[in-house]
Amino acid sequence: MNTFQASELTLDSNGKVYHLGLGPNDISDTVIFVGDQARVDVVASFFDSIRFKTQHREFATITGTYKGKEISVVSHGIGCDNIDIVLNELDACVNIDLEQRTLKTVKKSLDIIRIGTCGALQEDIEPGSHIISKYAIGLDGVANFYDIDFSEEETQFKTQFLTESGWPKDLAIPYMIKSNDRLRHLLNGLGEEGITTTANGFYGPQGRALRIPLKHPNFKDNIRHFSFNGTRATNFEMETSALLSLSKALNHNAVTICLVLANRYSNKFESDYETKMKTLIVEVLDRVAE
Repeated sequence: MNTFQASELTLDSNGKVYHLGLGPNDISDTVIFVGDQARVDVVASFFDSIRFKTQHREFATITGTYKGKEISVVSHGIGCDNIDIVLNELDACVNIDLEQRTLKTVKKSLDIIRIGTCGALQEDIEPGSHIISKYAIGLDGVANFYDIDFSEEETQFKTQFLTESGWPKDLAIPYMIKSNDRLRHLLNGLGEEGITTTANGFYGPQGRALRIPLKHPNFKDNIRHFSFNGTRATNFEMETSALLSLSKALNHNAVTICLVLANRYSNKFESDYETKMKTLIVEVLDRVAE
């Protein structure tokens, strides 16, 4: 039987996964992801009860009930590198015996819904509206380090995107991934389903330049004009591609819904985003609890 060594499966002094500080009884089968650790408390403020709470670094977790449904909310911070940590450690919590350091015989699949923020790539998408990620374009490269079985549809998506976007050969080759159909349908009607581009940075990788000029100033426009099977490129953010690809590889179910904060073409910004975020959180919780 394969044993996970201490240097590979890192645990804290309590025998829980190192970065998240979680054990198998601390997490629900339904998990809400948020980037901001302070937003964990916002989500949990709508819970009827709380049975577990912890935080280590930027990774905060609260598990409780909402309308009789047990839900965990976990903060992942910014970027796909953090998603790599959170997904692997959540999976270890439920699918690895942490005491014996061996793989469990019966595997568990988690439902993961990320509630995030983004910038819109189409001028008609208003700040304050919502986008549900049907597909993600991963500029981050995290999935390329793993042996992931991409579907025929995802492979076709990649081929079409590289051809039609004129993707620069001196940039890392992106990958494409689709969100979980069941979870996406659960959120049906809460926003437009679109193609989310996950960048590996906030400035240059999303076409922003302050004091360093962009090497490929038109790449954002090339993404903007791309569509696949009737779904258009809608938004930029920094986590979804890794979330979807690693969840798929680990047999978990994942989807992202984002509140649009800014429109990159109309230059509009949602000033009342905290109120709008609370509304979105309740809408998602209500769908999950149905």
